[in-house]
Amino acid sequence: MRRNNTFRAEEHELSFWQSYSDMMAAMLLVFVLVLSGTLLQTQKVFEEKQRELSEQQELIEQQQDRINKIIGVRGDIVDALKTEFGRTNLSISVDSQTGSITFDSNLLFETDKSDLSPEGKQFLKEFLPKYFDAILTDEFKDYIAEIIIEGHTDTDGGYMYNLQLSQNRALAVASYCLSDDQNIFSAKERDDLRKIITANGKSWSDPVCVSDSSNVDKNASRRVEIKFRLKDDEMVKEMADILGE
Repeated sequence: MRRNNTFRAEEHELSFWQSYSDMMAAMLLVFVLVLSGTLLQTQKVFEEKQRELSEQQELIEQQQDRINKIIGVRGDIVDALKTEFGRTNLSISVDSQTGSITFDSNLLFETDKSDLSPEGKQFLKEFLPKYFDAILTDEFKDYIAEIIIEGHTDTDGGYMYNLQLSQNRALAVASYCLSDDQNIFSAKERDDLRKIITANGKSWSDPVCVSDSSNVDKNASRRVEIKFRLKDDEMVKEMADILGE
């Protein structure tokens, strides 16, 4: 009888450990399944991040290529302007960085006047065709967003008076360029130019200072500038700021 009780106890104990082992095996299986799912999800997230980083890097490289191209175009336009006016007797100085060209107001206008002088008209008649021949070639014209004619004054007098004077002077140059009464450009050329030319007066908001000094150079401040803006200038500045961080 005692032997039977012992046998039953051993059998019960064996049954317990088998159940315990089965339970542990089941828990281990669940753990493995959960771990596998977690690792799979982590891998998917990692691969997605890698894909996003790759796309961002590709976009940055594309933007950098675009910046380099635009910077190259500006340099090419500057070179074209220098070459064009280097073949003439006109005293033209082209800014090597921006491509802007500055005229002394006395070359175009009498003191305190906004009507072009006869000498000013003759000068523009020679200058304008050469300028646009250089800047609006098939190579460059698709990059040009705007051609800006700016009038500037010295710091004598009130701001509003000088604003009106500088605006009228810029407008006088633009009108001479675009007017139907002039024979400088064909009707089609005038129509094309009207889409991109603007005239702005800056009053004395941007004076020229004497070199190494904060003193205003009044003669140099009285000027008219003609400059161009490329279609992607804003993008170039934004990307340059980002890449410079």
